[in-house]
Amino acid sequence: MLYVLVCEDKPNSESLRKAVREDHLAFLKNYDVRFAGPMLADDETTMVGSIIVINVDNREAAQAFAAADPYAAAGLFAHVTLRAFKQVIGA
Repeated sequence: MLYVLVCEDKPNSESLRKAVREDHLAFLKNYDVRFAGPMLADDETTMVGSIIVINVDNREAAQAFAAADPYAAAGLFAHVTLRAFKQVIGA
């Protein structure tokens, strides 16, 4: 099942994001990530969050993934929304 995570960074935390980025990217390689990337501020350069679409067995697995992400462990996110996702276009 696909799940989408919309992760909003805490304000003024881009330096923390950059410090943990390599660990986060290495972590993602262990999962069936369909696509992922940073959300950007209106200036189109400042990273302010992440969107990740992951294929896992169930919601519990998606929650475990979200909790184990190095960004989450570092306290980067102010808020994470997790939803089941049905891909219709681009499949």
